[in-house]
Amino acid sequence: MDGDADALARVVRNLLDNALRYAVRRIEVSLRVCGGTAQLVITDDGPGIPEPDRHRVFDRFTRLDDARARDAGGSGLGLAIVRDIITAHHGSIDSEDAAPGARLVVRLPADGI
Repeated sequence: MDGDADALARVVRNLLDNALRYAVRRIEVSLRVCGGTAQLVITDDGPGIPEPDRHRVFDRFTRLDDARARDAGGSGLGLAIVRDIITAHHGSIDSEDAAPGARLVVRLPADGI
């Protein structure tokens, strides 16, 4: 499958920006292709995403920490944009626990790789 390189670069940028914002000391990035699916995983050691909010973080204007200043915490659009781009490319994104931290997993079709 061909993809929009600029849009997919935005996915990586947005996910790394979030990881940088919340990480305490460590960010891990991995990319692998298995069985026709590319899997990008970005993990940080920050506060993580509470289990009940793991789907909600991909909704527009969702910010989990209301006490955070808007200029420091973002607008709540980054992960919604990521989800929209991934969906347009026939993929999926999931938020998982990294204990501690968050683990965001992007899966995209990688036909021919």
